[in-house]
Amino acid sequence: MNMIDPFGRTISYLRVSVTDRCDFRCVYCMAEDMAFLPKKDLLTLEELDRLCTVFIEKGVRKLRLTGGEPLVRKNIMHLVRELSRHLKSGALEELTLTTNGSQLARFAGELADCGVRRINVSLDTLDADKFHSITRWGHLDKVMAGIDAAQAAGLEVKLNAVALKGFNDVEIPQMLRWAHGRGMDLTLIETMPMGEIEADRTDQYLPLSLVRAELERSFTLNDIAYKTGGPARYVEVAETGGRLGFITPMTHNFCESCNRVRLTCTGTLYMCLGQEDAADLRAPLRASEGNELVSNAIDEAIGRKPKGHDFIIDRRSSRPAVARHMSVTGG
Repeated sequence: MNMIDPFGRTISYLRVSVTDRCDFRCVYCMAEDMAFLPKKDLLTLEELDRLCTVFIEKGVRKLRLTGGEPLVRKNIMHLVRELSRHLKSGALEELTLTTNGSQLARFAGELADCGVRRINVSLDTLDADKFHSITRWGHLDKVMAGIDAAQAAGLEVKLNAVALKGFNDVEIPQMLRWAHGRGMDLTLIETMPMGEIEADRTDQYLPLSLVRAELERSFTLNDIAYKTGGPARYVEVAETGGRLGFITPMTHNFCESCNRVRLTCTGTLYMCLGQEDAADLRAPLRASEGNELVSNAIDEAIGRKPKGHDFIIDRRSSRPAVARHMSVTGG
């Protein structure tokens, strides 16, 4: 059984934010003094498992755990272990997660034991001082130890870096060589207008078309058809033999092939990252022991999935395109 949206797209990819909390406060993502959700609003791990299972029964083949920082959720490995039964049964093709890497040294081995094969690590700089300044609370050595542990456990690691003008633009060639030297893909992401932060995003915004043009002065970038199920477009870098991805929600959106929906830790389903329209799945989930009510609510929500998002960053529109922070919806 598949979920088909109004534009004929099969929804086969669910991203689940298991917590809005994080042990970093990255300047482009969060305000330093964040108000987090009260515990009673959160789905329990059992409820998250139940909801994910309904989605898998309805045709989801790829499940990504996100946050906030997913590995700071208490007993998160219990949920990962429970969900891994769907990998064993063949119902789920991939269980993966996006992490800031701070807790990876603790959990990498267990993630691999649960059938997780690859993870994404968010890393915007290789400079320890700059890393601490952009994350406010993070320490690069902990993340590096986490990446070491992940690779030692046999996990495939992909790095995600948000391209920020005047911060890491000059570092991108070095990051590319370092990642590819360790057998990791690197994906660059344009900053997105989500949630109020202290900085002016027009000052941070760096179109990836400019980044690519700059990289092509030093590297040969060949477009390839490689896909991971997400929105990145990939090139192969001839000089390193590695892959480089571009996620361009601002300059070139990828909505026409969108196969994703996002579930928050409170049971809110967002059909599009860049739209406010959402569906409450917590109420139907808690209203009955069976899953018919929640299954119907999912069907109704998928029937409202929009064709695309409305992201814009410019001087005239300093307000974020959506008011919620990325940490609420999940990266």
